[in-house]
Amino acid sequence: MTALSQDELVSSTKTVVQGLDALRNEHNSILTGLISSLKAIKKDKADSNLMEEKTQILRKNIDMIELGLGEAQVMMALAQHLQTVEAEKQKLRAQVRRLCQENAWLRDELASTQQKLQQSEQSVASLEEEKKHLEFMNSIKKYDNEQGVNEESVISEKSGLSNKEEPLDLGFPEDDDDGGGDMLSPTPSGVMSAAASAGYEIPARLRTLHNLVIQYASQGRYEVAVPLCKQALEDLEKTSGHDHPDVATMLNILALVYRDQNKYREAANLLNDALAIRETTLGDSHPAVAATLNNLAVLYGKRGKYKEAEPLCKRALEIREKVLGKDHPDVAKQLNNLALLCQNQGKYEEVEYYYQRALEIYESKLGQDDPNVAKTKNNLASAYLKQGKYKQAEVLYKEVLTRAHEKEFGSSNREYKPIWKLAEEREENKGKNKENMPYAEYGGWHKAAKVDSPTVMTTLKNLSALYRRQGKYEAAETLEDCALRSKKDALDMVRSTTKIDGTDIDRTKRRMEGRERRRDSADSSLLTGDEHEHEEGK
Repeated sequence: MTALSQDELVSSTKTVVQGLDALRNEHNSILTGLISSLKAIKKDKADSNLMEEKTQILRKNIDMIELGLGEAQVMMALAQHLQTVEAEKQKLRAQVRRLCQENAWLRDELASTQQKLQQSEQSVASLEEEKKHLEFMNSIKKYDNEQGVNEESVISEKSGLSNKEEPLDLGFPEDDDDGGGDMLSPTPSGVMSAAASAGYEIPARLRTLHNLVIQYASQGRYEVAVPLCKQALEDLEKTSGHDHPDVATMLNILALVYRDQNKYREAANLLNDALAIRETTLGDSHPAVAATLNNLAVLYGKRGKYKEAEPLCKRALEIREKVLGKDHPDVAKQLNNLALLCQNQGKYEEVEYYYQRALEIYESKLGQDDPNVAKTKNNLASAYLKQGKYKQAEVLYKEVLTRAHEKEFGSSNREYKPIWKLAEEREENKGKNKENMPYAEYGGWHKAAKVDSPTVMTTLKNLSALYRRQGKYEAAETLEDCALRSKKDALDMVRSTTKIDGTDIDRTKRRMEGRERRRDSADSSLLTGDEHEHEEGK
């Protein structure tokens, strides 16, 4: 006999109920007739045994029909109950999936909160050191010219400063990502130190102050950096006048310090002042003018004034193309900034054009292995994601991870596969093999994240989020595990370093954790894209 489904059973039961109900009515009618006939026979005093026997048989049949109807009603009620239970089961499954996702989010939030707590404890421990620096700042004015010259030679040797003009180096700043909420994010020392190589001769004593500003600002010691910078600016204006390129350089540095403190209005005023000085003294097409325009555009972008920032960024691009040529890497970095400003305005056609052009410059001039290539691909992928072009974004993320794999292990083979291939294999096999191979046995791919670590880490997180959006939770967890292991290994390496003292270890660790925290908060939406704005210290 063929097995029936639940719906078929219910339908058949309803049909049987209707038949039994009709049969019961028929039997009741016959019984009524027999009873009438029996009464008539008894009045005539005839033999009624046969009629009574038939009446008893009909009553038994009616009782059996009633029993069948009752059982059919029970079956129908049971079927309805089973349907209700199945609906409740599906609802509970949906709740379990939602709770699993919320649990993963809470784990991420807990990790972030623990990092913030650790940073706070380290900040308390460094208060004594901050006090010593403040005392040192107050003693700076006692330095005479001879001491300033001696310190200048030492600091210049360490930071690689030069009095000759060098090509612009906007770079992708490692510690200065786009966005960061209300959290302060110090400008890297490499960015600020570029101001010292602007082609101007800074007096020895002022250069000492200048380099101290760079050192303290890059470490986030604003209460020390700001007074020193103002002191250097005051001395420059006394010796050279306000409208001097040296003053514009120091205004630029002070503006970056204010920007790091979220004092955007003061920073904008200083940058506009520096721009006016440089346009007057150096000309409208000087690279230093482009540097100031770029910094001003970045500042407007951080304040959400994208329309005001875009023309400044375009003018800086025109100057760089005119001075350096259209295929220069610095032009590509300016294109990245312009693309990011357009992206925040929803101009995605222009965004794709600028990123693709920047990518072509990097690949042709710097090669496929240059870190800027991977970072630009991440930015372009972010633009694709915001347009819903998930396939194009996924291709770019996989290219970045595949290149990182090849730099670490060489060509892909059975033993060493790119992490995204391993993640997708785990996703495909999750139902076939309940005892899925632990990630640790997958060749230790997380070591490849050390290659251009910030970009690879960002790519892992973004591709993981994309997998989650596609419902590939096993693949997403594999990439998240890889990113977590990479971060842990980096912190372990900092702890095990013996070439620097304990203070430097804590400082390096805080810088790495601050960089990671700013990258995590760079986008409140699901995916980020490692979007960088390039700032210049010139």
